[in-house]
Amino acid sequence: MNRKINLLTFIFFCLLSCKQTSTQSTEPNAADGITVSAVSDDPLPSWKESTVKKDIIAYIDKVTKESRDFIPTESRIAVFDNDGTLWAEKPLVQELFAFYRVKKMVGADPELAQKQPFKAVLDKDKSYFEKGGEKALVELVAATHTGMTEDEFEAGAKDFFKAAKYPGKNVPLKQIRYQPQLELLDYLRAKGFKTFIVTGGTVELVRAVSEDYYGIPKEQVIGTSFKYKFNDAKDAIQRDPSLDHFNDKEGKPTAIQLHIGQRPVFACGNEGGAGDLAMLRFSQGSKYLSFQLIVNHNDSIREYNYQEKDNLSLKTAAKYKYHVISMKDDWEKVFADK
Repeated sequence: MNRKINLLTFIFFCLLSCKQTSTQSTEPNAADGITVSAVSDDPLPSWKESTVKKDIIAYIDKVTKESRDFIPTESRIAVFDNDGTLWAEKPLVQELFAFYRVKKMVGADPELAQKQPFKAVLDKDKSYFEKGGEKALVELVAATHTGMTEDEFEAGAKDFFKAAKYPGKNVPLKQIRYQPQLELLDYLRAKGFKTFIVTGGTVELVRAVSEDYYGIPKEQVIGTSFKYKFNDAKDAIQRDPSLDHFNDKEGKPTAIQLHIGQRPVFACGNEGGAGDLAMLRFSQGSKYLSFQLIVNHNDSIREYNYQEKDNLSLKTAAKYKYHVISMKDDWEKVFADK
């Protein structure tokens, strides 16, 4: 699939996809924060005592002790997808942010409400984008995500995260993070791993909250990006409407190589769009003992139940012996409380 088709798929899915959700959970009731208690003997208390949990602990123990499988600290690289892996993705937070930006822009300039593509968004007119194709989609993304300095964008993103509530659950976005994954991130870091987010979403949006939400500094976030230029008059970085890198599927390993310079030994993605398989495969090629995880969204009561029509991610996991996290069977609780 070429970059043009990928871009269209990404934008259309983010901004106008139907909400393919099943029975939604009650409001989250998981443990507080992202830090695992230092006095707890269990590094993953929100995980059930399943084979997946035991294999994760056994792997981390094996590669961090002096043995033939020991991995030097500088090579302990762990990468995580974000949407559907660290937080819920039905709907995508990126989609919510785009709608938020349209409303903010129309509020500042009401005349935009009668202009496209703003009118189509406000009217929920998907046919406009279906008929307009790439031109209409790129126009919307350019209007809502570019044409400002990075400082201005980050300030707007932080305002969005402060106020936004997640549809269907009516909780702050911080409460759609997966508590078991927060514990896993902490556990890996406690054992000398450096944790990265490798997301298909725009890198600037995730960077706005990565430290607060996940304990991951913004320089350890890799994502879809637009081209930058330096604005001398403003002494600031400005983002152009041109796409620089689409960070999905095969784009993820190339971005990891560019930004990190080595294969990760631990990689976690999710089943739903097959966007993480190349990243997991890249990780499996490490010269060190590696570990791959795929989150399977099969809990219609506490989260959602959705799978790929062709089950490609689960088939690939079986073929290459990736570990599959059953949300229903492997997680004692799903969401963080705050």
